[in-house]
Amino acid sequence: YPPLPKGWTPNWKGLSSRGNEAATRALAIPGMSEAGWTMADLLASTAAAKDNDRQRNHLKSELLAIVRKIEEQHFAWPFREPVDTSEVKDYLEVINEPIDLYTIDKRIRKGGHYKSKKQMYTDMMTMVNNCKTYNDATSPYYECATNLEKYLKTIFSE
Repeated sequence: YPPLPKGWTPNWKGLSSRGNEAATRALAIPGMSEAGWTMADLLASTAAAKDNDRQRNHLKSELLAIVRKIEEQHFAWPFREPVDTSEVKDYLEVINEPIDLYTIDKRIRKGGHYKSKKQMYTDMMTMVNNCKTYNDATSPYYECATNLEKYLKTIFSE
C-alpha cells in the first residue's frame, strides 16, 4: 500500500464514542471500511480479545500463586529445581518426562502452556510420580513426594 499523504488525519466524525476508541481508530485506517469491516465487527473483536486477555491473566496469576504456595512448603525442597543429571547420571534413563517447580513456573510465565488448573495439576502429579518412581520408598525424597501429593489434593480440591 502507498504511504499515507503528509498531514493525513483520520475521519473520526460520527465514529467516536466512549469506550470504543480502539475500534474507531482501526475503522479510520484507509481501506478498512472498503474491506467490509464495520464498527460492530471491530467492537466485537476488541471486546473478545480483552475478555480473553483478562481470563488468561487471571489463570496465570492463579497458577503462579499455587506454585508459590507449594514452594513455601517444607517438603517442596526436592522439587524446586530440575534434577541435576550430571550428578544423577541414570535419571533420564528411568524418568521420561522430567518436571519440576522451576519448569512449571517458567511455563506459566511464558504463557500459553497451561489452559487450565487441571493441566498444571497433571504436571504436578507427574513430578510426584517421577520422584516416587526414581527413589526408594524409605528415602526422604519419597516422603516429600507423598507429602506433596497430599498437599496437592487439598489445593486442587478447592
